[in-house]
Amino acid sequence: MQMAPKADWNADVNGDASAQRNWGRSAQPDFVGGNELRLLRGGDELFPAQAAAIASARHEIWLATYIFHFDDAGAALAAQLAAAARRGLRVRVVVDGFGSRASLPWLRQQFEGSGVAMAVFRPIDRWYSWLQPGQLRRLHQKLCVVDADHAFVGGINIIGDLVDLNHGATEQPRLDFAVALRGPLVLSVAQAARAVWTRAYLGADLGQELLALARSSEPRARLRRIWRGVRSPRSSAKAGRRGVQSGQDLTPGSDPVYAAFVLRDNLRRRRTIEHAYVAAIQSAQTRVDLMTPYFYPGHAFRKALRDAAKRGVRVRLLLQGKLDYRIAGMAAQALYAELLAYGVSIYEYMPAYLHAKICVVDESWATVGSSNIDPLSLLLNLEANVIVRDAEFARDVAAQFDAAAALSRQVDRHFQGGGVRGVLRRALVAWAAYVYLRVAGATGRY
Repeated sequence: MQMAPKADWNADVNGDASAQRNWGRSAQPDFVGGNELRLLRGGDELFPAQAAAIASARHEIWLATYIFHFDDAGAALAAQLAAAARRGLRVRVVVDGFGSRASLPWLRQQFEGSGVAMAVFRPIDRWYSWLQPGQLRRLHQKLCVVDADHAFVGGINIIGDLVDLNHGATEQPRLDFAVALRGPLVLSVAQAARAVWTRAYLGADLGQELLALARSSEPRARLRRIWRGVRSPRSSAKAGRRGVQSGQDLTPGSDPVYAAFVLRDNLRRRRTIEHAYVAAIQSAQTRVDLMTPYFYPGHAFRKALRDAAKRGVRVRLLLQGKLDYRIAGMAAQALYAELLAYGVSIYEYMPAYLHAKICVVDESWATVGSSNIDPLSLLLNLEANVIVRDAEFARDVAAQFDAAAALSRQVDRHFQGGGVRGVLRRALVAWAAYVYLRVAGATGRY
């Protein structure tokens, strides 16, 4: 693994001075105006947009991803990043040690001698790596930031739409989404990417940093610089802010476009994404359309869905029909009978593998990101979503939901999930989730 040159280390952990000053203190989604957002469907739309931004980059590129595969899509991006580093840009890449474990030797070879500094988040390169605390908590974010001017956030890994790691080549492209972003919110995405790269870097080189800290003539100042690099942003950048918090009404289009960048981490943002979802569903008046491949929400989330349906809100869930993991399908189906009984509509997407994580509430609230609605995403993994308060963007997301629902099969409202068999299935899934969360170190009620 290539490490950042020591001359670049202070710049990496200190970050952009304006981004540091712009950190806020709100624990809620902090909406900022003046953004431009574009919904991207699949790698076929995301990768060319990223390539164009990288080709025009002048200063730096940050990339964080769960999977960086060695197929054609991955090879093209690796070549673009290496070329950018060779022309003098600072290029920092962080990949998850589990999701990208098969690609690590290939990635190191692609970046060798180019100047790209790659960090691996919680590598699993020895059998005893699994015995280390926190190994079930993975980097699941998909972020790319170019010059603090362009950002890309979503659920799309660096892998072709027609390639599945478990099932090989597919006939139909995987359904997934990301957002191309410009404007004040990019600074928050940049700081998040910088923070996760720094955490992975320190994990690989912690001994050297502690030694340097002990020898430093200003250890407290150096420690503060390291901490600023490791911590994730507390709120959106203030540039373009109008003091808007998550519960306030916004006039769509009055200051394009209000959006918030929300994280889930294991430092202080432990349930931020879940709380944002629940708050939006609790305030829904007309519709809740939620698309996710992995669905096993906790008590508060399910109650919000049930209550919304009871008060007349149209609640639709679009889940996997073509399963990539059988246990995931079993977990979702264990909840079907409960939700159907309250009037929630459930659809299963059949044409291809579903990987999208999107949601629309009413006419002007929408989110796109990496977070599934299951214990791994809501309690363990590092996740990142963009929440948008804008009618036009919400219509774009809603149109994609409607198009996918039209290709899906609706689960019959008389789904046979009850009886002894249903109770046993639900008990088994609940027990497995409980054990997994306890092994991973998660505490509290889910």
